[in-house]
Amino acid sequence: MNSNVATENLVAIRRREMLDGAKATIPLIIGAIPFGIIFGTLAEPSGLSALGALAMSVIVFAGSGQFIALGLLAAGAAVPVIIATTFVVNLRHILYAANLVPKVRHLPQRWRIMMAFGLTDETFAAVSSRFMLQDDTRHAHWFYLGSFLAMYSNWIFCTGLGIALGELFPDMTEWGLDFAMSVTFIGMVMPYLKSRPMWAAVIVSGAVAIATISLPHKLGLMVAAICGIAVGLSLHMLLNAAGKKEKGDE
Repeated sequence: MNSNVATENLVAIRRREMLDGAKATIPLIIGAIPFGIIFGTLAEPSGLSALGALAMSVIVFAGSGQFIALGLLAAGAAVPVIIATTFVVNLRHILYAANLVPKVRHLPQRWRIMMAFGLTDETFAAVSSRFMLQDDTRHAHWFYLGSFLAMYSNWIFCTGLGIALGELFPDMTEWGLDFAMSVTFIGMVMPYLKSRPMWAAVIVSGAVAIATISLPHKLGLMVAAICGIAVGLSLHMLLNAAGKKEKGDE
């Protein structure tokens, strides 16, 4: 009997974590919906079949990478160039992964593979507080799974919806729906702006991203990220050192 109760409790905990992960991702999904629809509408005009667009969303599952691949495909770029460019653009996920590794290295490989595949900007933003701010992370990977499944299913659905709507409204790309994604990213960042190092990191990375926008293959994103991290971390260390010095003087 005790074993059955323990099993039921474990199942309930996992279910709750998954639901919480999905709920935490809903605000970000709302911003991603227009982005997914636009990708679907652009697929066929760019030379990618409807089935190919759906397959890309299922297998690749990387919004910015998929858009860049479409652009290169429309321009007639070679396959190795498309693969190399999308790889560089998605290098920022290494930073996300490095942040999560200490919390998930104990998990079986099947879990780590799933989490690597599902690591998007939105899911990272949704799960960061769960992994970083709560001490008990024994079941946090189920929270991650809920976030990933919510985002993944939404992206595939919106791709299909975009393909269908693209045939009905060929001029949808002119509606300015992509603005929603910019608002979503701003919303992802705002909750973390609680300290001077965070503000410094955001301001520096934003300024560098604008200054390096002309770099090929979107390399400016990586340069901006590295500069922002370096400035934020340096300021954090300086403030900590100053705080320790003040305590020592007392």
